[in-house]
Order: sequence, then C-alpha cells, then structure tokens
Amino acid sequence: MLIRLDDLNGPEIRALLEEHLADMHRQSPPESVHALDLERLKRPDIRFWTLWNDHSELMGCGALKRLDARHAEVKSMRSAQRFRGQGVGRAMMLHILQEARAAGFERLSLETGSQPGFVPARTLYERHGFVECGPFGSYVEDPHSVFMTLTLQR
Repeated sequence: MLIRLDDLNGPEIRALLEEHLADMHRQSPPESVHALDLERLKRPDIRFWTLWNDHSELMGCGALKRLDARHAEVKSMRSAQRFRGQGVGRAMMLHILQEARAAGFERLSLETGSQPGFVPARTLYERHGFVECGPFGSYVEDPHSVFMTLTLQR
C-alpha cells in the first residue's frame, strides 16, 4: 500500500468522496452529516491523504484538520467498498497518527455516527486508543454523533 498527500484533483478521489457523502446521508439526517465535500477538504488547514494498492487502485482516504496549535481532527476516513476488511482503515489511521505527532499535535479528536453502520469505524478508533468525549470545536450534542478523542504520546 502506498499513502500519498493528495491534491484532490483526480477522478478516483472525486468518486470515492461522492460515495462517502452519499453513504453519510443514507445513514444520518442532513443536520448530522459532518463529512466535508471536495471543496471544503481543499482548505489550507486540512491535509488529505489517499491510499493506493500496487495496481494503482484507490483503496481509501483520510484527512487531518488543524483545530489549533495542539489539537487536530480526523476527517474523511473512508475505505473503498471493495477494499473493506483489508487493513485500509488501519493503515490510514496509523499514518494520520504519525503525521499528527510529527506536526506537534497533542490531541486528536473525531466525530462519527452513532448508528449501527458506524460500528466498524468506532471499533477501529477504539483499537487505536480513542475514547468517547463530549463535543469539541464547533460541534454540539447530537444523538446521531459519537465524539472521540486521543491524547498523543510523543
């Protein structure tokens, strides 16, 4: 697997992000969908990576959004449907954790869904040490959201 910083201009990533947003809207009411679209992922406070296999197929993606000098948010974690269960999420999470530490962040947080379809995502985050917390940043309490955080060790 190859992970690279992505400029979000390729057709493969556009398709994966459209799949991601459509899935979020299928599982959550509109006011509880916090996934970012392509243009909002291009903001300067976000670093976005894609994960590719040896056959140049896009397997997944993930992003890190700077909240302040010490706190960042994991965004847009997604494994392409056909590559689920093959370690894509784990590889991307390990990469994001490494990048966050290298950037000097002391805390990572994330928002994910509370519905049954999000159990695999929550399990992945828990395996990497994330624990549930209250809303952070501009989030508010939402029965369709689970907020998680991790204190990074240097």
